[in-house]
Amino acid sequence: MDSTQTTTVSESRPTPQSRRGIDWVNTPFLAGTLLIALIGVPIHLATTGFSWPILALFAFYMAATGLAITGGYHRLFSHQSFQTTSPVRAFLLIFGAAACQNSALKWASDHRLHHLYVDKDRDPYNINEGFFYAHVGWVCLKARPADFSNVQDLQKDPLVRWQHRYYLPLAIGVGGVVPLLFGFLVGDWWGSLLLVGVARTVIVHHSTFLINSLCHFLGAQPYSLEDTSRDSALVALLTYGEGYHNFHHQFQYDYRNGIRWYHWDPTKWMIKILSVAGWATRLRTAQDVHIFKARLAVQRSLASRNLERRPREFRDAMEQKLHLAHEGLVSALAKWEHVKAEYRAAKRSMDDKRRQLAATLETELIAARARFQQAQTSWSMLIDHTGA
Repeated sequence: MDSTQTTTVSESRPTPQSRRGIDWVNTPFLAGTLLIALIGVPIHLATTGFSWPILALFAFYMAATGLAITGGYHRLFSHQSFQTTSPVRAFLLIFGAAACQNSALKWASDHRLHHLYVDKDRDPYNINEGFFYAHVGWVCLKARPADFSNVQDLQKDPLVRWQHRYYLPLAIGVGGVVPLLFGFLVGDWWGSLLLVGVARTVIVHHSTFLINSLCHFLGAQPYSLEDTSRDSALVALLTYGEGYHNFHHQFQYDYRNGIRWYHWDPTKWMIKILSVAGWATRLRTAQDVHIFKARLAVQRSLASRNLERRPREFRDAMEQKLHLAHEGLVSALAKWEHVKAEYRAAKRSMDDKRRQLAATLETELIAARARFQQAQTSWSMLIDHTGA
């Protein structure tokens, strides 16, 4: 876990599933809202339809509650990947409550446990307990005794304390009463409550749950093989960018989940827009060199794994080549990064001698980049040869 989130957590063993029993609040709520949405929405659509004002409110609530979970509960409160103003925090907390996924304090506590004990007994949504358990089953069981020792930083935030104290009225009021009142105003209280209140809650619930289940079950592992987390572009489309989960587990402090410009990550874009507007600061990102080395380590591990099935003589020869290529690539990368840093420092200087040095370093930078690219090509050819 990131250093800013390293807090004392009770080491008592978790209560076994069989002894925790059914949560008779969560289970009927989850099952009931799902059934009402699956049956009620098609019937209402076929008989009455949904007016444009209701569809507009549905779209707003989908974005507001979904991003309040991904950008607020997750990236802000759980991981502190950025800082923001009190009005923005209040908005995220209010609509996070309307998502009906518990208070930010409880959500963040569970999520930090997930990262600290991923795939182990103390992981609240451990995929090794089964897909259904990781998806929604864990919510249907009685909660383990509350232990907020790992969210002491959040307990210092008066807005977080306020939301935790008044979570239920906020969830009911903003999540249900507001859509109901809006429905009365536009002449379709049932349609508004059904679509904006119930169906929206179900969709946001299960899009969040998919991250805990499908993103630990299916997808690529380009950044780490140490746990079950996976990258899934499909899940990213359904979860406001949260599907790049293998990257997230390796670099949980990064405000981005999708690091490429073409990665679908509306949460990242929201945070960036807040930053440009002056409403978000201290956006934390993983260094490119660390991301590259993580990918390199995975490629090396997969190559070694594939070579175990090959004849010993071939395997030993390839392992030696991989070792030399790896050392050469890391060395070339370090040299390129060093020259790049010197060049940028010289470019920023107003001193004439430093400017002249920048001109010299520019040539050296081009050469260092070429050596790195050559080393990378050699490495890629070797990796392809191993079948990784």
